[in-house]
Amino acid sequence: MPTTVTFFPVDNGDMTLIRLGDVDATTILIDVNIRADADDPNSKVRDVAKDLRGQLKKDADGRPYVDAFLLSHPDQDHCRGLTRHFHLGPLADYPDDDKEYKDKKIVIRELWSSPIVFRRASKNHTLCDDAKAFSKEARRRVQVNKDHYFAVSDGDRIQLMGKDIEGKTDDLVSIVRPVDKAFNTICGRTSNFFSAFLLAPIDASTDEEVEECLVKNQSSVIINFTLAADDNTPDGAKFLSGGDAEVFIWNRQWDRHKKDPSVLEYDLMQTPHHCSWHSLSYDSWSDKGEDAKLDADARKALSQTRSGAVIVASCKPIKDDDSDPPCIRAKREYVAIVDDAEGKFYCTGEYPKASEEEPMVFTVTAQGVALAQRREAGSKAAAFTSTTLTPLPHGAA
Repeated sequence: MPTTVTFFPVDNGDMTLIRLGDVDATTILIDVNIRADADDPNSKVRDVAKDLRGQLKKDADGRPYVDAFLLSHPDQDHCRGLTRHFHLGPLADYPDDDKEYKDKKIVIRELWSSPIVFRRASKNHTLCDDAKAFSKEARRRVQVNKDHYFAVSDGDRIQLMGKDIEGKTDDLVSIVRPVDKAFNTICGRTSNFFSAFLLAPIDASTDEEVEECLVKNQSSVIINFTLAADDNTPDGAKFLSGGDAEVFIWNRQWDRHKKDPSVLEYDLMQTPHHCSWHSLSYDSWSDKGEDAKLDADARKALSQTRSGAVIVASCKPIKDDDSDPPCIRAKREYVAIVDDAEGKFYCTGEYPKASEEEPMVFTVTAQGVALAQRREAGSKAAAFTSTTLTPLPHGAA
């Protein structure tokens, strides 16, 4: 099977699955937003939990699993449904072995979490129950790694995205992934099918004003993944994922990397914050409209396309009004960015059309990314497979 990236239609929220083309079909899930209506068979809301399980493998005990789960930041629209659909706690306590597969909770073999992102988020608002449960599970796994580092197994593994404040992660070097460095380990193994360059969270600053800006601008994990098409094509496509990071953070990204912008280059990007204008401007779209000023450096950070680049907005249908997110003016900027690269812009809430949303699957090829999908009418969660369409080729970096 080829490497694929699937964007699930979850309204204004994120839920993205990378499935590598290695022999283990290794999976990396970025955020989850499974609304309660998605579990209701009488609702028209897409059953994305069923869609997700359809892409996962089972372990030796018949349990569905993801190899890694990354929470970009702990807002509810990025972790909703976590406790309802995923097993948290030791695998010895897994409760669903006697249930049907569709009702079994999904095992998370390895968590990818950022303590500094949680710390910043909790300063801004009260964490939802799913976010608190994730934080508790992350702390449990960190403690297991402290106590039994050389004997940690799947279900207890964790990698920390960036350092925490005041040296709190100094004794966890083995599981901390530094900012502005790449890593390619997952579940204790090195992979030749992906590399993850960690761009953010930006490390804690002693400048209180800077740190306050990082808090207010939705500090999120930002990773630029390099995904292999096959054994012979380690750089099939680059996928840039940035949670809800807003304008100050993207402005800082350009300031940090403008001398080597290759670390920001992408073939596929998920728009930050559900196509919000706040990722491109300090001004309010609803207040200022067309007079809202675009931040040139933030746009540059988000414009490092390779030829044929694709941008996907994970959000509800984008309307020409004063809503934000999604914001019509942000869409116009992203469309202009991909037009310059001879690429395409998509919205999950409009694919293939607003009344009949389906997961959007991109296949990584030696020529870049190719959109692939199959529809079956009349089903709330119709099966879909990766049927390759016309590739969208990228040029050399």
